[in-house]
Amino acid sequence: MAGKKRRKLKSLAETNTESKRMALKGKREKSELQTWRWHSVATSVRVVNQSPWLMYFPKYGNLYEFYDPSLRKTHSIELPELNGTRVCYTKDGWLLLYRPRSHRMFFFNPFTREVIKLPRFELTYQIVAFSCAPTSTSCMLFTVKHISPTIVAVSTCHLGASEWVTVNYQNRLPFVSSIWNKLVFCNGLFYCLSLTGWLGVFDPLERIWSVLAVPPPKCPENFFAKNWWKGKFMAEHKGEISVIYTCSSENPIMFKLDRVNMVWEEMKTLDGVILFASFLSSHCRTDLYGLMRNSVYFPKVRFYGKRCISYSFDHHRYYPRKQCHDWGDQDPFENIWIEPPQNFSSFT
Repeated sequence: MAGKKRRKLKSLAETNTESKRMALKGKREKSELQTWRWHSVATSVRVVNQSPWLMYFPKYGNLYEFYDPSLRKTHSIELPELNGTRVCYTKDGWLLLYRPRSHRMFFFNPFTREVIKLPRFELTYQIVAFSCAPTSTSCMLFTVKHISPTIVAVSTCHLGASEWVTVNYQNRLPFVSSIWNKLVFCNGLFYCLSLTGWLGVFDPLERIWSVLAVPPPKCPENFFAKNWWKGKFMAEHKGEISVIYTCSSENPIMFKLDRVNMVWEEMKTLDGVILFASFLSSHCRTDLYGLMRNSVYFPKVRFYGKRCISYSFDHHRYYPRKQCHDWGDQDPFENIWIEPPQNFSSFT
């Protein structure tokens, strides 16, 4: 009799426990549903920073593809205006393009189809950048070409000018120009990182050129492999200049310019920033929906256009795994990150 009573009490206890568990599960599911609904509403009304899009330049034809890494979506549009051009730089949603056959350079906005013509100029192996959108009267273009290891020719052009102005400067330190140099405009100055890691600076207002006495970033010995000097990217963010060095299967190494002590300081974190790296120009963003913070997004898409190769400084690994790439082998004019207008969703 006592055994039956114990079994009955046990059964009741188990029933109560199960009831409590189911009730708790129901509350949790209800809470999760409420949280999900709240998150959905918050996402729909939240103003999210626009991610740059990766623009591909076709080898043939006029069909251009734009990859949005936030939504993992590709947009396509015919742009016959760009036929026979080579991309030079992007900033504020504008492309700087060059026609090698005619030595013509012009600005083009692929989202509005606006064109702004520039004076004729012959680009050889150097790269060129501009300070701000060509809709601003302060927009200035800059390029530098070495005449000898100790002499460079700096060429500039103001928006609305009838010609480019070229001035030769003497260097105290060696500076060699190439298509693998990097250019950024930061705090009113143009910074140019040479193939071998020396940093030239040009002040467009004072018209002063100098090569900083900052030793090139120190990379590990295993970085001294084929094309290691080509797989680098430079970006500007909030007045700071950073350089990312890559080398085949090795993890990328990042440096920030310390202008006080005149050294490149190795950094272990991007401080939450997302860097979109391409050879001709790179961009930094924060708080982007669907993208990993503290990561570099490289100019390559895998898995049938559904996944951009990235590297996380938090997790010390590439995504997708084992998708490291020898960036030195890639054509620098193949693609470039460009910033679409805020809330731009697709081409019409």
